[in-house]
Amino acid sequence: MPHDHAPHPHGPHGHAHHPHDHNPPGAADHLHSHVQAEDAAADLQVLAAQFVDGFLQAKDKTSYLRLAGVPFERPGTAGAKALKLVDVELKTEWQVGTASPSFGSRELSYLPFPGEMVRARTNMALVYVSMDERSVLDLRDVLATRKAEVER
Repeated sequence: MPHDHAPHPHGPHGHAHHPHDHNPPGAADHLHSHVQAEDAAADLQVLAAQFVDGFLQAKDKTSYLRLAGVPFERPGTAGAKALKLVDVELKTEWQVGTASPSFGSRELSYLPFPGEMVRARTNMALVYVSMDERSVLDLRDVLATRKAEVER
């Protein structure tokens, strides 16, 4: 679930979301990395939400996708560039509660949210097709791949 951070003690860094695994330039004594799996997933969800907002606001959606590095062709069974991007799907989900396994039983612990805690989440999927197949790629997978490429 997305979360907010308090202001960073070193001042603004010029971006809305402050990643946990940053290493500011020229601050060798400040190096740290403490991203938990849950935080990484939450950070990815925040990034995906910002990406969707940008896509919705973009006048030229094709250029927006190109600038973001979204592949317009992908490997498929017929070759390296067999699948072509044809659709962008947006699906809004409303989280109205939470459920988790109860300790020591097969029952779920369920907690419905009060109205003010209900949150909307819009997910984006990229739909690729070829003559023989159809492939749907979740935006979070694209962003995770791009993040790994940038960090290399």
